[in-house]
Amino acid sequence: MELAKLSLTELRRLQSKVETEIRRRSDTTRRDLLKKMQKMAADQGMSLSDLLPSAAVAEEKSAPAKRKSKAAGKKTGPVPVKYRHPENPAIGWSGRGRKPQWVVDWLAQNKPLVELEVSAGK
Repeated sequence: MELAKLSLTELRRLQSKVETEIRRRSDTTRRDLLKKMQKMAADQGMSLSDLLPSAAVAEEKSAPAKRKSKAAGKKTGPVPVKYRHPENPAIGWSGRGRKPQWVVDWLAQNKPLVELEVSAGK
């Protein structure tokens, strides 16, 4: 393949394919090596985290099925509503995550978010 004859679009497409393949092979190699090291440690009656403190993190990454969510150890309940819809008080938003469209529209009208707060008496 002669790179000089390829168009810029073709070169970018090729670059993307090469980067994807490099990532795929790196990930596969990393997982394979980790499995081999875990087996070697297990053959000696140990775990990788017994040998290397940072290996506990690597072991979690290699087993996505066993991976816990960030909140797995926390007991959290529903988050209280912090903001209410100006026309329909049955609709609320906790202030976390993506803003609902009615909040986006409110802010687009240059109205302060403070006016929608539950404590603002609405």
